[in-house]
Amino acid sequence: MNNRNRIAVLMSLCLLVAAIGTAGFMAVEHYSLAEALYMTVITLSTVGFSEVRPLSGTGRLFTAGLIVVGFVSLALASHALVESLLTRVWSGKSEVRKMKRKIAHLRGHHIICGYGRVGAAAAERLASAGTSFMVIESSPDKIDLLQEKGFLYIQNDATRESVLMEAGIKVARGLLALLDSDPENLFLALTAREMNPTLHIVARADECTSEKKIIRAGADTVVSPFAVTGRQIAEDLLQATGQVPVEDTCQITMDAEPVWTAVDEPSDLIGCTIEAAADRLGGKVIGLRRDGSDVIYPDMETRLRTGDRLLLLGGEESLHDDRAEPQSAVRKVVIVDDNPVILRLYTRLFQKAGFLPLTATDGQEGVERIVEHAPCVAVVDFELPVLSGIELCRQVRAQDRCRGTRLVLFTGSNHPGTRKSALAAGADEVVVKSADAGEIIKTVERVLAKEACEEPVETEKGAVA
Repeated sequence: MNNRNRIAVLMSLCLLVAAIGTAGFMAVEHYSLAEALYMTVITLSTVGFSEVRPLSGTGRLFTAGLIVVGFVSLALASHALVESLLTRVWSGKSEVRKMKRKIAHLRGHHIICGYGRVGAAAAERLASAGTSFMVIESSPDKIDLLQEKGFLYIQNDATRESVLMEAGIKVARGLLALLDSDPENLFLALTAREMNPTLHIVARADECTSEKKIIRAGADTVVSPFAVTGRQIAEDLLQATGQVPVEDTCQITMDAEPVWTAVDEPSDLIGCTIEAAADRLGGKVIGLRRDGSDVIYPDMETRLRTGDRLLLLGGEESLHDDRAEPQSAVRKVVIVDDNPVILRLYTRLFQKAGFLPLTATDGQEGVERIVEHAPCVAVVDFELPVLSGIELCRQVRAQDRCRGTRLVLFTGSNHPGTRKSALAAGADEVVVKSADAGEIIKTVERVLAKEACEEPVETEKGAVA
């Protein structure tokens, strides 16, 4: 029984005792209603006023019993009232502090932004799977539901960076953007992607026209609950009536027919992962044709070869832009690191900065990738399997084809000897790893800008200035 119901029961008990006392005085001492009520009140309150008339022996026994029962009833009711008041004043702050401590200790969790019908269903599913998560919700009414469920939550605006930081977005694994409007979900996806480039973001979109914008803002997946539910209902109806289900040709995530895209020379997609190619083409890869064999939903880390064909859902606008854009305008960057998390982080950062990222996981593969594609810049980890970053720089500098490639070495050591060795091996810049992942982008842009300023300029007479 909660405090509110307990207080109601105890107050009803006090009224019942007062009614019994009044009736008892009227029956035992033959008092009038006013006299009996007066005697009951002064008896229960123990104020000590004199009786209306002297009590008989039976009246004294009845009064003594009424005092005991009334005192116990009033004590219980008073205790419940005081406890309720103290709980309202103090427990709220205590619960908030306890909630914040629990959220601060979360690692690899999921963040649900918005506890509407979709958010509530997602929370129930994550809870049943035993996955750690927390909810960001601003509505007080929905906070009551979260408290009843015992879920971790923050009552605030999910689009604010400070709130996302409090929710542990830097160490979170995934985020569900389930706010009430598409613009809010778009802004949330953009903010979350900037704060944690490796975060997996699933966003809700009510309008088909909003979905591509949310994808470009940083979401990995966009889902329309109404469209998904409608298609499922129609499919269930067709199956129940024995009809052949119609082909689902209108995907909410990409409002287009799938098309085959060839990967032939001199395509910049050669050597890219399928994930990078999908981002580049602005669509979703749902199939790969290689050497006469088709693979549905291929591994996103698979690297493309000459002669491959991709089954692309959507991306017509991007494909048109690619055909109109000269291949020379694409800035390639090769990222060499054996840490898959770092590779994914830098891939997203360079894509956002307008580069076409190519990746390698060891020094030898990095040399081959750089020599093959001759990118404008290569970002190389100092410690690599097979070949170290220093040795990679030496081998790349020995290739005439890579003379124009800028080499940026990043390392965890700030020892002066490390920088000196890297520069002697042919590196153009050395970056010490820091918590600011965007520092590597700034360094690359600075190196390329410096190179552009130092290029020789041809005069009108053909002389080199």
